[in-house]
Amino acid sequence: MTYYDALETRAPEVREAALMAALPAQVAHAKAHAPAFADLLKNVDAASVNSRAALAQLPVIRKTELLERQKASRAAGGNVFGGFSTLGFGQGMTRVFASPGTIYEPEGTRADYWRMARTMFAAGFRPGELIHNCFSYHFTPAGSMMETGAHALGCTVFPGGIGQTEQQVTAMAELQPAGYIGTPSFLKIILEKAAEMGVALPSVRKALVSGEAFPPSLRDWMTAQGVDAYQCYATADVGLIAYETAAREGLVLDEGVIVEIVRPGTGDPVPEGEVGELVITTLNPDYPLIRFGTGDLSAILPGQCPTGRTGQRIKGWMGRADQTTKIRGMFVHPAQVAEIVKRFPEVSKARLIVTGEMANDQMALHVETGVLADEGLKARVADAVRDVTKLRGEVHLVAQGSLANDGKVIEDARSYQ
Repeated sequence: MTYYDALETRAPEVREAALMAALPAQVAHAKAHAPAFADLLKNVDAASVNSRAALAQLPVIRKTELLERQKASRAAGGNVFGGFSTLGFGQGMTRVFASPGTIYEPEGTRADYWRMARTMFAAGFRPGELIHNCFSYHFTPAGSMMETGAHALGCTVFPGGIGQTEQQVTAMAELQPAGYIGTPSFLKIILEKAAEMGVALPSVRKALVSGEAFPPSLRDWMTAQGVDAYQCYATADVGLIAYETAAREGLVLDEGVIVEIVRPGTGDPVPEGEVGELVITTLNPDYPLIRFGTGDLSAILPGQCPTGRTGQRIKGWMGRADQTTKIRGMFVHPAQVAEIVKRFPEVSKARLIVTGEMANDQMALHVETGVLADEGLKARVADAVRDVTKLRGEVHLVAQGSLANDGKVIEDARSYQ
């Protein structure tokens, strides 16, 4: 069996049609059963949200707003989830988890609730195997995310959790699991401890890692130890977003989410290939997050995966989108840079670069435009910078396409020595 299911090889247009057909129903469901979305989308006709263009008109819900609504609701004696969950405590909800912040997330009763079986299959795990799960089983959902996915795949799980490295090595040596699931750094620690103890782990030949950056250097180190490790990108809010395949060319998007890449600080989709913030709409009816801003940067890769999977791919995690920076005692946000750009049709893109030494901040807004010699435009943009940020800064007109494609809207290049 090459693929987890037939969804992975659908014609792209068939997948897109299915996602857009499911979108209006999800919006309607969220409005009807999640009080937060009843408020946020009160003026939205759910039936009309049947395209990516229509979806892009809805507000982006970022973690800060999710947290604020949860706090406000709890303070008022209301729903602990801030009105975003359609579930209540009891038979429909198996567990509640906490993410740093603290943001609380529900876990429903549906099999493979977090949709992790797909990435496990792509990493080489198969039904009937034992998996050594080293994600945490308390507070955060990572341990449960992986365990429920493994069960859906037909695997047995050893709940190793984190820490107790020597005991982890002993358990692996005695139980002979087919592979490891956890952070890449902890797998490295386990393998090094096993070598130090003189204990062979011949069965551990594959791994699914997440929760941290997984650079090629670490992947190659694991390969040299005989472990074929693959990564996935998932969050406690929406579950699986994308996963690595044997092609090792980016991460294929999961079948249960609609992914947009937007310019940081805005909800505006960027052209394909440009780096921006990942915004996720999940089709999960229990926790129907619509246009949830992950705060992570990535970009869509062109073409299809060489393995035959036809879903879109992203480059993987490329940093954080929240580049809020304090300049001369004032916070400047990516949304403010976006507001400046929107005032000028001649400007397509901008990057605020902060330089200088501590207590001597200097800032310059570099704007891409086709009218490089327009001194009037430069003066008007400078006025807008002062109006929006309440700070003075230089303006540089630069050629179209000259700014780096790295998702940075604000670059802090100050010296802190």
